[in-house]
Amino acid sequence: MAQDTTVPKLNFEYWLDKAIEWGQATTLESQKDVCLHLPQLQEFLHQLYETIKHLQGSTAAIEQFPLIGQLLGRLCWNPFVIGYDESQKALMWCLCCLYSSEPQNAVELKANSWVQSLLCHLLCSCKWESNEAETSTFISALGYTSADYYYHLVKNLVISLVTELRENQFNGLNIQESVSASHVNAVSIFCVPLITLPDLTPLLETLLLYHGGSSKEILSSEFLEAVNEAVLKKKISLPESAIFSLWLRHLPSLEKATLHLLDQLFSIQLNSLEEVARVIKDSLLPQAASHPAIFRIVNEIFKNALVETEGTSEVVTIIQVFTQLFLQAYQNENKQHKFPLKAYFPYHHQPLVRSLVRRPFELPTTYWSQHLKHISDMLKALVEDTNVGSLTDLFEIWFLVACFGEWLDIAAEQLLKAAVEPDAVLWLLAFYYCPKNENQQRTETMVEAQAVYNNLMMVFSCADLSVKDLEAAVHRITGIEQCCNQLLTTHLLTNFLLFSTGGHKIAQECIYHIAEITGTSKEVYNLLIRTAYRFNNSGEENQRTVKLLNELLEKLISKV
Repeated sequence: MAQDTTVPKLNFEYWLDKAIEWGQATTLESQKDVCLHLPQLQEFLHQLYETIKHLQGSTAAIEQFPLIGQLLGRLCWNPFVIGYDESQKALMWCLCCLYSSEPQNAVELKANSWVQSLLCHLLCSCKWESNEAETSTFISALGYTSADYYYHLVKNLVISLVTELRENQFNGLNIQESVSASHVNAVSIFCVPLITLPDLTPLLETLLLYHGGSSKEILSSEFLEAVNEAVLKKKISLPESAIFSLWLRHLPSLEKATLHLLDQLFSIQLNSLEEVARVIKDSLLPQAASHPAIFRIVNEIFKNALVETEGTSEVVTIIQVFTQLFLQAYQNENKQHKFPLKAYFPYHHQPLVRSLVRRPFELPTTYWSQHLKHISDMLKALVEDTNVGSLTDLFEIWFLVACFGEWLDIAAEQLLKAAVEPDAVLWLLAFYYCPKNENQQRTETMVEAQAVYNNLMMVFSCADLSVKDLEAAVHRITGIEQCCNQLLTTHLLTNFLLFSTGGHKIAQECIYHIAEITGTSKEVYNLLIRTAYRFNNSGEENQRTVKLLNELLEKLISKV
């Protein structure tokens, strides 16, 4: 290959000789000569970069300049050369050109390791500080203390890299001017051991938001994983836009962030959903889920967690709180940037989706019963009037309803508190607790629920209710073999104790007994904390009911 005339061979050899000479000279001589030749050296390094940036990795560069590694290595270890951020930046970009994003042989692998170590050396201030005695005169001559000097050097270097990347982001269509993907990849790799360095934060943000017009990921997976780990452990603080970009471009990081959130929630006592909501919101996942791709992946992980835990009430409650926080973030989105609901729920019946995403506080309470009937009718038409292809299809419909379980809790309350069409609301609850209708399971659940509902309504207005008056209903629960029937009946009876006049008087005596004999302590507890969370957010319920709710939670907490 012909020698490129941009960097004459003699010129290259001249600077290599200079680098060797500086390494052998005394500190003062070296300092003076570097300062004397610095403008020409910087110009040479820029010319060298322009020549090698279009070459493919270290092999091609070494073929053209066999001694390039020796030259750059000597310059990188000269404290007076790298004492200027422009020289440092030029050296870094030259080194990035020698990095092979997909090494093809042992030489390129070894070159990659060498490049990484030099890049880390250039940015790691502690290594410079080890030469402080040698460079103190030089630093003093610049008018800095050592601490200030290293701080400004790192800061200026980061600013230079950030400016370079941002300019190339805007000029991405001009291939000749843009920084190549392999160079950006190299910069991301040298950041890995330095990610928690506070001054590096602007560079991390710029890299995460940089795409450069490439269809392939240009940042190293090690970098993306390391940034995600540091974010999850609160070791660094990045703007939300950078974190969202990280999760969008690197699926393993999003999966890890979601599983990390679930681990956090499983490790705390669910004393209140306010605490659960705080942890979920602090994870930034509900806000990030405003992008449909992130929402669908997080939703899928939650769905798998629900299956693996066999539908435990704790997981259902977590999913419901997450969905509420997602809706809050979605509704706060600027209309110009808001995605249609179909982007989040592409395979579901859209009228049903639109009805479920309506938050209860958006509607007058007098309209709730009508809204619930509308949801029930659409759901029934989907499940019964059309041929649901498989149990998987049925599960997908059920999971959609479960995500918006706030409406289910309101449905059970409305049965007792408002004038509703009980058949439609009971069918909605029966579907949730018994989605499959094999061997008429859901039909049986509906019959059982109707009987319990009728019994409860007969004594709902009784002011002097005793435990014996509820024994029939309790007996029906203990005699039920179907788990789904038992859960639905327990749900109705718990609400009866909360919202009926007579139920208030015997609630504390009954609630513990019901949970004990039915083995539904966790389900009752989760129902109560969901109800308390909704009341605290809406402020609609009377203080007597809120006081009772808190007393019941205190009584049950030792059982869950």
